[in-house]
Amino acid sequence: MNQSGKALRLVGLIALALTAAGCGMVGGKKDDVAARSFARVDTDDLECLERAMFFESNRSSRDGLVAVGNVVMNRVQSDAYPDTVCGVVGQKNQFAPGVVSRPMSASGLPTVQEAAISVMLGERHPMIGDAKFFHQAGHRFSYDNMNYVVTAGGNAFYEKRKAAYVTQPVPLPAIEGLTGR
Repeated sequence: MNQSGKALRLVGLIALALTAAGCGMVGGKKDDVAARSFARVDTDDLECLERAMFFESNRSSRDGLVAVGNVVMNRVQSDAYPDTVCGVVGQKNQFAPGVVSRPMSASGLPTVQEAAISVMLGERHPMIGDAKFFHQAGHRFSYDNMNYVVTAGGNAFYEKRKAAYVTQPVPLPAIEGLTGR
């Protein structure tokens, strides 16, 4: 995407973020703070986050979207992973095949974009904590180092721990409705 295309996308996404936050663009203090915060968001990283959320949980709940975004951001903060969203999302065999190259369909995209903007602005799923991993909720694995923290949007989210410190070795029942403004 060229620079003018990125700038136009950024303006549209700022409007979406302000609308989603319920503040509109009427020049109030809340609008100014949101616009300044969003101006620091890298549009490439935002698109990569949207892609991860779309392909890992696009038919999911908002909680599932935010939880996937939270995992990406936890990895960005970790020394064990790349330090950019695109670096994390583009890692081989970590996310859905073609996550950075497949086209995204328009259905559901506004919800994904709103959730991705919220995650980029600091929203986190209240139960994810430091989890950096997830899988489809219906799958089971025999590893003894998976400590599950929440199931949302069709995915089970977990932390890797030494077996002696695992307190929740099986996925929890799904919990929804914890995110949003």
